[in-house]
Amino acid sequence: MGLLTGTDRSYYAGSQQEVGLSSFDIEDFAASISTVDDIYVYVNNTLLETSAYSWSTPTITITGVSVGANDNVLVILKDHVYGGYRYTSLTDIVNNFMVSYVGDGKIINRAKRRDVLFHAKRAIQEFSYDISKVEKIQEVEVGPSLSIPMPRDYVSIVAVSYVDDNGIEHPIPRGRVSSKPSETIAQDSDANYQFNGNDLLTTTSITDVRFKNLDASNMSGAYDGSDDFFSEDYSADRLLEAGKRYGGEPELMNPNGMYILDEKVGTINFSSNINGLIVTIKYVSDSLGTDDEMKVHKLAEEAMYKHIAYAILSGMAQVPEYIVNRFKRERRAAMRNAKLRLYEINIPELTQVMRGKSKQLKH
Repeated sequence: MGLLTGTDRSYYAGSQQEVGLSSFDIEDFAASISTVDDIYVYVNNTLLETSAYSWSTPTITITGVSVGANDNVLVILKDHVYGGYRYTSLTDIVNNFMVSYVGDGKIINRAKRRDVLFHAKRAIQEFSYDISKVEKIQEVEVGPSLSIPMPRDYVSIVAVSYVDDNGIEHPIPRGRVSSKPSETIAQDSDANYQFNGNDLLTTTSITDVRFKNLDASNMSGAYDGSDDFFSEDYSADRLLEAGKRYGGEPELMNPNGMYILDEKVGTINFSSNINGLIVTIKYVSDSLGTDDEMKVHKLAEEAMYKHIAYAILSGMAQVPEYIVNRFKRERRAAMRNAKLRLYEINIPELTQVMRGKSKQLKH
């Protein structure tokens, strides 16, 4: 039996249209619908509230509005995702492992399903960080507070950028020259610590206030009319000395502003020039946030089995060391192969990039 289920229509369209019907069966994607919250329903291009229709597999019934004989009814599956064939679900991984690796006459005589599931989830986490790393991208507008919460499933930051009017991203460097104090101690006029009973009294962070008022142009290396390093009367000097700021860090000399992470509170904080801009947050998760994420790319499936087998054998008593070492080597080799496969090295693209390396640039 083939691995593909459903029809081409259910995969490519994810929708069904009827005329003049207030109740009908969903033909192709009923298995993807659990509740009315999984679909959008339109009548003559007007989106209905979820209270206006009901779902009972495989039938959708519209009760909140009257559907005329010539009215168009459109049902669309929410969050329709393409390319799912690339992945194997966590359930299939566990089932396949139990069949292929556990039982009489096999290396692992017996293993509890919950132990296999635990090691499978741990493997998914580790693979997400290194082998099958998928960067998630969240788009958000920065308000006057100059602070946004970290994404719900955030593990590690990759990049932060602001988006211009053309949809082009401009990278915002991380502010390693500043930080977000987790505690600001209140002091009196003589700089003595102040207390509330036996506890230290805290106050608003001055560092945070000053960072939010940061003028990015002070770090960009750009000259202006009040610059002390040249005179406007000597335009030649401006050309010869352009961008020269002795002691400046090229990493920080850009007009895009800066961001810092508050690891304790879980926020991303920006300099003042980011106020009102659209930013994209690229980050890495561990692929365990939702049930739909707990799946493995087929190019890394074999590495998953080897990882689980090694994890179980290394934790069992009276297993010969040479067996454990054998699976350790097989695990390492399978993970290396998976990493090479998932890198998807494109020779024509690499060639095109290397051509640019041979250009002679004027300095």
